[in-house]
Amino acid sequence: MDRHPIRILGIDPGLRRTGWGVVEIAGNRLGFLGCGSVMTDERDGLALRLLAIHDGLMRILDEFRPDEAAVEATFVNKNATATLKLGQARGIAMVVPARAGVPVAEYAPNLVKKSIVGAGHGDKAQVRMMIGVLLPKADPGSDDAADALAIAVTHAHHRQSIVLHAALKLASAKVAAR
Repeated sequence: MDRHPIRILGIDPGLRRTGWGVVEIAGNRLGFLGCGSVMTDERDGLALRLLAIHDGLMRILDEFRPDEAAVEATFVNKNATATLKLGQARGIAMVVPARAGVPVAEYAPNLVKKSIVGAGHGDKAQVRMMIGVLLPKADPGSDDAADALAIAVTHAHHRQSIVLHAALKLASAKVAAR
């Protein structure tokens, strides 16, 4: 059990809007710290839009100083170009915290929905409603911010099993090295 609060940054990557949400977990208490969206200008070229996401996430890291981060995994759709661009935004969303020394976990969209609404195919309205229940002080101004908070909450619920899995993997590697 952690003795000090852990700050978690959830990121919902997108090229137009990258949602972010920060929660804090202390024991079994979950608290809301902030949320929003990093917006890009659709008239700008891809490189400038990715830079805007980078710079926006850097500001969030500087302001909130998270201990851990979680990013939604990319789903593949029929539009290969859109999937590729989303993947590039997701890459920025993973590199920024990693470069700052913040461990980054990934969660599939269905796991996030199942963790928050109890079903892997819940819609955005259900996610927003449950975020309001789980984090009463949160008032996300967009679906992207609500999704980012859902990703952060999912990580808060699953992080202990991830830490335990990593410790077991390290222990078994040490045993195998003997």
